[in-house]
Amino acid sequence: MAGFLAVLVVLFLPIFGGHNALNALDSLYNTISKGSAYYIPKLKKEAAEYAGKEIDVKFAMSDENSAKETEPLFVKSGATVTVSGALMSVKGDIGKIISNCLDDSDDMFHNQGEKIKAKYNCDERKVLVNWWNALKAVDKDLKKQEKFAEAKPIAMVMKKGVECSYNYYKVNPQNISDRWAIVLFSLVFYVVYTVWYGFAIMFMFEGAGFKLEH
Repeated sequence: MAGFLAVLVVLFLPIFGGHNALNALDSLYNTISKGSAYYIPKLKKEAAEYAGKEIDVKFAMSDENSAKETEPLFVKSGATVTVSGALMSVKGDIGKIISNCLDDSDDMFHNQGEKIKAKYNCDERKVLVNWWNALKAVDKDLKKQEKFAEAKPIAMVMKKGVECSYNYYKVNPQNISDRWAIVLFSLVFYVVYTVWYGFAIMFMFEGAGFKLEH
């Protein structure tokens, strides 16, 4: 048990590039998973199929400031936008709106947030949050209007475009083939350490006089 605890202490020391082992491995697996989570080219191809489909939606953002920040997202998508407090009215081509959203998501995915900041004069993370909230509201209003065809691509763009890019922002992708040794070691170590923990607990109870029997 003492050996197990000694290793546990080492795992929580910031000796892996200034991080503890858990944070270092979390970062590693994030960089590896990002390399296989790039869906935007496919989403852009699918979005092109919706070019020319006009929508006319009304929805509310969380507050007036969010509505003002969201307005240029649709304006730069070629839409006509009216803002009154937190309420928004948007008329435009859903294909162009999605395409613009994916352009921003693409920049974010490639850690080029400065492009988004310059485009909207707003923090890049806030821009994607506004995109997500606005698209969710647009999706809801379109379904309320029973325009399911126009609403169809929105959920996928939100999940695999906006969310994915936001979550992987500032993460530098790596191929698993480049880090296979450390990945294999971490998996083997996890199994061995878990078994070690189990035996340590068992021996501790046996030392206390308990007997494990079937």
